[in-house]
Amino acid sequence: MALRAAQSAKAGVRAARPNRATAVVCKAQKVGQAAAAAALATAMVAGSANALTFDEIQGLTYLQVKGSGIANTCPVLESGTTNLKELKAGSYKLENFCIEPTSFTVKEESQFKGGETEFVKTKLMTRLTYTLDAMSGSFKVGSDGSAELKEDDGIDYAATTVQLPGGERVAFLFTIKQFDGKGTLDGIKGDFLVPSYRGSSFLDPKGRGGSTGYDNAVALPARADAEELLKENVKITKALKGSAVFSVAKVDPVTGEIAGVFESIQPSDTDLGAKPPKDIKVTGLWYAQLK
Repeated sequence: MALRAAQSAKAGVRAARPNRATAVVCKAQKVGQAAAAAALATAMVAGSANALTFDEIQGLTYLQVKGSGIANTCPVLESGTTNLKELKAGSYKLENFCIEPTSFTVKEESQFKGGETEFVKTKLMTRLTYTLDAMSGSFKVGSDGSAELKEDDGIDYAATTVQLPGGERVAFLFTIKQFDGKGTLDGIKGDFLVPSYRGSSFLDPKGRGGSTGYDNAVALPARADAEELLKENVKITKALKGSAVFSVAKVDPVTGEIAGVFESIQPSDTDLGAKPPKDIKVTGLWYAQLK
């Protein structure tokens, strides 16, 4: 019975999600994010089966959610308006902040001589565990149309791996940790921290770590300070920085729900400082509740 109910719930929203995708994409195009909108359109329509509202998700049992992919999606905002002026000026508490990626691209050098670097499409290798959820923070709206968004706490990072067309796999910690952005409701821009993909206690295959393990490769103690080996011996866990822009597409003044699209660029894993990071561009949807 639980499985049948879950299937019915998913089937009931298949017609609703494409409408939501169209509305969000049109809004993104309006604010000059045509490239992100094109990627979002394809991804959202293709993955529309599990879209549910916040109340519908809260009403599901564990067995209905298990194995369905619903846990990796953000709630749908079906009611409300695209007229952002309906959102009254003031300071709000941001709750149930959710970010659902729909596209991952990696900046790569051109294969042609003299070509420019560009973001290339990737194949997602991670299971459905990359959505950020249950985050909290603050949201401010000014009478002049200005807006501020800050993220404070929650499930704000997720280990993710993608594969490039050539087969190379790129690991990164998808996050918007401590995001602090300002702008307008059409585009709230800011920076965030990107913690190290691995912690200081992680040991590499030769037993070297940041806070534990060997100081150098045990077979080469005399060459521990050699330049070509130093970056492998000295482990760096310093947090890096990323940037993101959030665009509000729809608000519901009655329930306090808000939703839109986002785009972020962040560095990939550096193997504890042993290799330079790659730029990862993530686009997708976001949802939150204003209190």
